[in-house]
Amino acid sequence: QVQLVQSGGGLLQAGGSLRLSCAASGSILTINGMGWHRQAPGKQREMVATITSGGNTNYVDSVKGRFTISRDNTKRAVYLQMNSLQPEDTAVYYCAVDGTKRGTYGSTRFSSWGQGTQVTVSS
Repeated sequence: QVQLVQSGGGLLQAGGSLRLSCAASGSILTINGMGWHRQAPGKQREMVATITSGGNTNYVDSVKGRFTISRDNTKRAVYLQMNSLQPEDTAVYYCAVDGTKRGTYGSTRFSSWGQGTQVTVSS
């Protein structure tokens, strides 16, 4: 099995910064894409940022220039540095990881989600 454990998040005022972390563990063989998604109350979950195994990044337009995604392959971790936070960034943030893991007959693909962490930005 693959587990993702998130840390970070909290309550802060507009203009502040937060760093989210997510570490993967379990019978992982390779990690390909890693990313962060968020879901605000009454809204659908949306992609915030993704990073490939080669380090290519992609961001939703609303966070470009404010958020930075990074990964540490040795720690099997992905991070989201969030600066200049605004009330509209308030949401539950989820990390997501896909790759391959040990299976009964060799390797098998996996796609896992973290438990979610609340980020609340007050005006």
